[in-house]
Order: sequence, then C-alpha cells, then structure tokens
Amino acid sequence: MFFSALKIAISACVIAFASWLSNKKPDLAGFIIALPLGTMLVLLFSYAEYHDPAASIRFAKSIFVAVPMSLLFFVPFFLADKLPFGFWGIYAAGFALLVIGYFAHAFILKQF
Repeated sequence: MFFSALKIAISACVIAFASWLSNKKPDLAGFIIALPLGTMLVLLFSYAEYHDPAASIRFAKSIFVAVPMSLLFFVPFFLADKLPFGFWGIYAAGFALLVIGYFAHAFILKQF
C-alpha cells in the first residue's frame, strides 16, 4: 500500500511541476514532458515491484517502438492549416492514426 501511494505521489509531483512550469516557461515544460520521465518512472516502479528484468526489458522495447507510433496522433495537428477540419475532426483523425499505430506497434513487436 505504501509503495502504491509513493508511486502516485511521485508521478503527481512530476505532472504538477510540468503543468506549473508550462505557464512560466512553456518551451522548457514542453521539452521536459517530451523527455521519457514517465517511462523512466514506470520502468523503475515496475522493476522495483516485480523484480523481473526480462519483463522490464520487454516493456522498454515496447515503449521504444510505441513512442514513434504515438506521435502519429499529432500529425493532423501539425498539418491543421492544410486540413479542412475543425478541432474535433483533427482530433478524430489523430485518434484514427493512433489506432493504426497500435497495430503497427503490435506487428513490429512480433518480429522481435
């Protein structure tokens, strides 16, 4: 129970700090959030809780493949000026690309 509360507290502090920083220095906050802070915390917490190096390595490989796939969500936002959609259309297109990215992620992981 204590370990779960500690994980929640650390994660909440990282998110709260980035949120606070986003108003003061949005460029720095964006860079910090783009760092694999969440990944680093989750890998650490997972290994600390389960002590399974093989599972942690498999988990890290999945994340490595998933990160570029998850960026597909942002492609319609990047192209927003050229697309004839409003916010919700762009959001839906990003979600659709994210679903495609998930299947590509699953396919790639089966190869390794």
